[in-house]
Amino acid sequence: MSSARDGLDRLPDYSPYDASVDELLEFYRQMMLIRRFEEKAGQLYGMGLIGGFCHLYIGQEAVVVGLQSALKSGDSVITGYRDHGHMLACGIESREVMAELTGRAAGISKGKGGSMHMFSVEHGFYGGHGIVAAQVPLGTGLAFAHKYKGDGNVCLTYFGDGAANQGQVYESFNMAELWKLPVVYVIENNQYAMGTSVNRASAEDQLYRRGESFRIEGIQVNGMDVLEVRGAAQMAIEWVRSGKGPLLLEMKTYRYRGHSMSDPAKYRSREEVQAMREKSDPIEAAKKRLIDAGVDEAKLKDIEKDVRAIVNDSADFAEQTPEPELSELYTDVLVGRY
Repeated sequence: MSSARDGLDRLPDYSPYDASVDELLEFYRQMMLIRRFEEKAGQLYGMGLIGGFCHLYIGQEAVVVGLQSALKSGDSVITGYRDHGHMLACGIESREVMAELTGRAAGISKGKGGSMHMFSVEHGFYGGHGIVAAQVPLGTGLAFAHKYKGDGNVCLTYFGDGAANQGQVYESFNMAELWKLPVVYVIENNQYAMGTSVNRASAEDQLYRRGESFRIEGIQVNGMDVLEVRGAAQMAIEWVRSGKGPLLLEMKTYRYRGHSMSDPAKYRSREEVQAMREKSDPIEAAKKRLIDAGVDEAKLKDIEKDVRAIVNDSADFAEQTPEPELSELYTDVLVGRY
């Protein structure tokens, strides 16, 4: 755990979340659902059932599960284009997410958003944004709306290590601190911005320090440990909800797949990826904790069996449900008049 710099309001210490067995089982189930869902999405992409870009979340599951388990009803979430896991963690039905990936009318955005642009106000999920870092000023705006309305809610604004170098991020930081907005900026540092290591692309590669010039506190968190993520999330959300302004969480995580389905990921070795899988996998770590706590391994196998059934059902549903009618090309389109 690392703090930003002397002279800022000091953050309280946090510890890994002390989850009950039932809570840890739920974290395990959610991470397993995201993992198996993304694996199935990769298969459907290979079959030509998902078009365009498709960015998988495999390896990063602990970040979104740990963070979003600390939210309450009314809070907001916004992220970039690697968004499937965030939607599932918001409680959106896997059928609706898979149908959206395949461009079907039953999708959460009526088949018009696809992989990168899903959206659900009902679930407090404001996208899915394909432009790098575009969601950061939007998330800041959502936080402004919460403060303006006085509803006591917060916004989780996710972005990646590559987006951390974009100018609008720092404009957002400045505004958020000036107005003490209730926003937690989450940098999902998966080590590679597309195909470039964060160490090669960032003069300051300790990304939790990026808010220092704006007097925004930051901490670095092991994003491969769902209990550490939840512990940090709880502290951070309480901080911003209490009116102390924004906070920055750098989640050190790792994606196992390429940047997108078209990326062969030749910029890193197979040995590097395999070492992360063997030593730091978030699902295996949760599984070990559960077994150490006395949970029968057969129960964990049942959870995985149930998850596979849900994912397979989602894929079948997505293949069988119809595409949008051609007339839908003209709905939900804004036309400006001058």
